[in-house]
Amino acid sequence: MSMFSTGILVLTSPLHVLPLRIAPVLTSAAQVVERTLYVHLHPGLNLGTGGQVRPAYIPPVVDLCALISRLYSNAADICAHLDVRVLLSNVRAQSVALSGNNGPFPTPQTLSHSPEVVLTDFPIQDSGQSSLVTQCLQKYTGHCYVCKPSLSSVLLYPRLKEVEEDDDRRGAQLKPLETFSDVVVGGTFDRLHGAHKTLLNISCLMANRRFVIGVCDQELLKNKVLKELIEPYDQRVQKLQDFLNDVKPSLKYEIVPLSDPFGPSISDPELQCIVVSEETRKGGEAVNRKRVENGLAELVLYEIQLLKDAHRADIEEEKISSSSLRTRLLGTLLKPPSPQPALPLDPYVIGLTGGSGSGKSSIAHRLEALGAVRIDCDQLGHEAYLPGTSAYHKILQEFGPGMERRLNESGLYWNSCFCLLLFCCQIFLMRIRERLKALTDIVWPEIALLVKKRIEQAKEQGKRVCVVDAAVLLEAGWTYLVHEVWVATIPEEEAVKRIVQRDGVKEEDALRRLKSQWLNAKLIEHANVVLCTLWEPDVTQRQVLKAWTLLQQRIQKRQETTRSSL
Repeated sequence: MSMFSTGILVLTSPLHVLPLRIAPVLTSAAQVVERTLYVHLHPGLNLGTGGQVRPAYIPPVVDLCALISRLYSNAADICAHLDVRVLLSNVRAQSVALSGNNGPFPTPQTLSHSPEVVLTDFPIQDSGQSSLVTQCLQKYTGHCYVCKPSLSSVLLYPRLKEVEEDDDRRGAQLKPLETFSDVVVGGTFDRLHGAHKTLLNISCLMANRRFVIGVCDQELLKNKVLKELIEPYDQRVQKLQDFLNDVKPSLKYEIVPLSDPFGPSISDPELQCIVVSEETRKGGEAVNRKRVENGLAELVLYEIQLLKDAHRADIEEEKISSSSLRTRLLGTLLKPPSPQPALPLDPYVIGLTGGSGSGKSSIAHRLEALGAVRIDCDQLGHEAYLPGTSAYHKILQEFGPGMERRLNESGLYWNSCFCLLLFCCQIFLMRIRERLKALTDIVWPEIALLVKKRIEQAKEQGKRVCVVDAAVLLEAGWTYLVHEVWVATIPEEEAVKRIVQRDGVKEEDALRRLKSQWLNAKLIEHANVVLCTLWEPDVTQRQVLKAWTLLQQRIQKRQETTRSSL
């Protein structure tokens, strides 16, 4: 069967049956749609009449909240690669619905991605009914949404297993959902996932006029796991806007940055309800205490359940969370490598960098154990200014003959060129930056030449991968030597602990050393792959194995592409 980028799923089963059908419906839909799957709810819709079937309002009921939560939870388990979005334009309270005489779709709604295929769970009695149902389905969908001109349709019912209906719930009176004029929520909303969508969808369901969303920024991100991998604020906001405008375009949305835990929730008199989860309920209660202090009415707290993560690893949270998603990015390709036409195809060169205490060298050794040739730039930095070398003579010429004894002794006290730079800082206090640049302008090009020689030697030995282990890879501008940049990262507080334990220095000295280097966020801006050694060694090993496996796949694909172009 053909695959489509974007599809819309029209669910027609009765509301008491739908929760049982969600999993098999999503399983079937994922075989047809590969990127975005919109879900349109119309329980009881009859597509087999042969007449004109018009969209109608359906009332917001409590069961819809449970259905939305179930749908996103199942989607995370079954088709996590799909961007699933439950649409709510046709869900209105009766009083609101009666105020409009054109129905929920006076004109077809334009979605962020135009559907190419419409799917439904509507049951057909025999194959002869398929054509009639298909035509009716396409007309119905065209009334609701702007679709591709050549809209295809797929009837999922023949693939769905029969489910046992709950006789106790059949025909039961559905409990109306209390709705509010203005609703507020808050969160980080990094890498918008099923739990976020559940929170947002239910909030949209409960809001009749305005929906205020506070998005964590700046100080509120400081203690997040792998905070450097959090999407930029503007990017998170744009994704929220796209999602919300699809879900319920009739609402007025206000998305504001949060620099404290409360934001407008404690000062906006028009807000009526705050939607929270089990773990943020105490935050909601704190909001109400602040509102009372400010002379405002308390908000209604509506609590939703957390979604369990069926794919969690041992270091991840039990719930679906952005932290877990960021953890899963470790070892993967975050962005494509920049083209390096001047570099030979073989060997493939990885530039590995990271701050002090990041575990960079331990990762390099793990990669070496997997078959890579490790090129240690600390060692090359020492070799670059050995007596008799070009750099040795240039340093004496630049800094005077008094440096000769220091250079000859440096191997006793320092393991790298970088440590020599720190020594020079102490000598030339009046002109630190100028003298450092003078030294690096001499030594770094010489190290680069030595790196090139090591790579050439690896090529002659038939090696496929080299790892350039270099603390100053980016500062020195050595990216032209490598195909990809890999960054080892660690939280600053953990790096300080490691430096203190390893080097026997005071905490303030360790922190000062870290501040003199590029910060993690700046390093990661240049990274193709990020690794983190925060957890147990076996976790690091799994990351490295994943990164290595994916690297081999990229190399293989690159070679195949090159051969096919010859």
